[in-house]
Amino acid sequence: MRAEDFLVEIGTEELPPKSLTTLATAFADNIAQELTKLELTYSDINWYAAPRRLAVVVKQLVAKQTDKIVEKRGPAVSAAFDAEGKPTKAAMGWARGCGITVEQASRLETDKGAWLLHKEQQSGADTSNLLADVVTSALAKLPIAKRMRWGNSDAEFIRPVHSIIMLFGNDIIPATILGHASNNLSYGHRFHAPEKVSVNNADGYLNALEQAYVIADFTKRKSIIEQGVKQAAEQLGGQALMDADLVDEVTALVEWPVVLVGSFESSFLEIPSEPLISTMKDNQKYFPVVDNTGKLINKFIFVSNIASKDPNKVIAGNEKVVAPRLADAEFFFNTDKKQSLASRLESLSSVLFQKQLGTLAEKSERISQLAAFIADKIGADKGAAERAGLLSKTDLMTNMVGEFPEVQGIMGMHYARFDGEAESVALALNEQYMPRFAGDQLPSRLEGAAVAIADKLDSLVGIFGIGQAPKGDKDPFALRRAAIGALRIMVEKDLQLDLVDIIAFSQQTFADKLTNTNVATDVLEFMLGRFRAWYQDQGYSVDVIQAVLARRPTVPADFNQRVKAVAEFGKLEAAAALAAANKRVANILAKIDTAIPDRVDTNLLQQAEEQALYQAIVQEQTEQAKLENYTDGLKHLAKMQQVIDAFFDNVMVNADDEAVKLNRQALLKQLRELFLQVADISVLQ
Repeated sequence: MRAEDFLVEIGTEELPPKSLTTLATAFADNIAQELTKLELTYSDINWYAAPRRLAVVVKQLVAKQTDKIVEKRGPAVSAAFDAEGKPTKAAMGWARGCGITVEQASRLETDKGAWLLHKEQQSGADTSNLLADVVTSALAKLPIAKRMRWGNSDAEFIRPVHSIIMLFGNDIIPATILGHASNNLSYGHRFHAPEKVSVNNADGYLNALEQAYVIADFTKRKSIIEQGVKQAAEQLGGQALMDADLVDEVTALVEWPVVLVGSFESSFLEIPSEPLISTMKDNQKYFPVVDNTGKLINKFIFVSNIASKDPNKVIAGNEKVVAPRLADAEFFFNTDKKQSLASRLESLSSVLFQKQLGTLAEKSERISQLAAFIADKIGADKGAAERAGLLSKTDLMTNMVGEFPEVQGIMGMHYARFDGEAESVALALNEQYMPRFAGDQLPSRLEGAAVAIADKLDSLVGIFGIGQAPKGDKDPFALRRAAIGALRIMVEKDLQLDLVDIIAFSQQTFADKLTNTNVATDVLEFMLGRFRAWYQDQGYSVDVIQAVLARRPTVPADFNQRVKAVAEFGKLEAAAALAAANKRVANILAKIDTAIPDRVDTNLLQQAEEQALYQAIVQEQTEQAKLENYTDGLKHLAKMQQVIDAFFDNVMVNADDEAVKLNRQALLKQLRELFLQVADISVLQ
């Protein structure tokens, strides 16, 4: 069957750079879904995106749907004819809908009876007649939060649309989409080649635009930028700070990337580098450059959207734009230094954290108390943690953080050092926000860990305490992130902290502000619930996590050790049999309504197999006390498989003799408790 390449391009005003790749991939995915629904096959599908266009190319799309036979089942034969053998109204109505008479219908014999049946040969539609609806549906399903209108048109899209290309092979697919008639005309670069660009087919699309100073291939444009920035940085003897998100955003801002280097006055390097880096990256979309030691130098790399005949003018323009931003940072830093962080404590009383939970000053007091409590538990400097907790929010009142909120904590660290605070206090002011995102680094010192946990736990207990727990996908206080962050610190730094203890201490720091009487239980359940998603992301199976959750260990570091031990146990040859045996034991014990003895009477052990199991349990209880970790403990328990199997194969638990029955139940109870020391093995699949 004939197949052709299909091209669709939506020409627009500048699209939101942070949404460009999302829109492009969704456009391609939506088209693929529509083609699949229509049973139109193709070999491949690719998306292209530039600041003023979204495009999709479908390779080797079949020119026509395949013909097929469609079966239309009618009423049952018993309901299709009356007692006289004449067609009923139901049968005649169905036949009319099929365009036949009842007599022309065939029969479908099934186990449940006979049915009227009509087989109709259905010719496949031409692909060219279907593509307009495919594109329209694909555009309608794009993830656009708010669509806009323009001019007198009723069409709505994320930005005003100027052109629509729809080509199947060399042929234009006639359609009106988003208020524009389709053709084969695109537009070149806004400045270098603003005239219309004729596109003959999908194969010539990228080349035609490149001749007009537009690199429509996002991946190619990104590669040019990455290579250009790296080469420029190497020529400067340094390294460019190239965040993946920033590279993507810059790629989405330019059609014809030209990498250039600018500079700024070296005197700006006397202030902390973080606000300088922040304004260059966030405000100007520049790539700052650091030397081989990681120290910022007075150079920056940027990507221009034009190939200027005089690049020096473009460079000078960018240097002129960034200079006031850097001067602002310098002014804020010098002004902020005139007032210590401690002197800003009083001003925190004027800033509300949450109406029911009080001001930032009150939050800081709570963090200070909880940080000191945690520090004492983990062997950190209690005084330093307490001091850092008290000062934790003071940098929010500085001019620098007011202008550059992304450097909160970081500037607190710098100002604390300038004020002469202890280094552990200064570091903790920055590390309180760690980890800031998934995979981010953790606090380097225990004092920082104490403040970070305290800050997160204060928010969790406070917000849960006033009945505003996250619901569905709504989490305005980022409590899920706070919970996972606190758990990561406790687990990865192996801090022996019990959630029950620190939640209870945090709760009492709120005095009478909390209204939820179940806050401690709610926060504990919420935090334990984060373990499931966290460990699943790490590749652990759900049953392993559930086995540990069944024991409800409330020390995160201990929880982690149990999960790893159960996962290792699951790899053993004996694991499946032992899990099944544990499940059997659990089921037997669950059906017993009366009290089960705690001790086993050895005089009532009648059969060799139950005697052997008892001896194995006693020996294992002794051995388990000697082992240093859960993994070794479970591996050692695995050696009991044969004796357990022999017991169930030969011993009747519910014996006729009541005393013997109770004794055997006590034996199983001890076996169950032995395995429950780590996790509920019976949960394992």
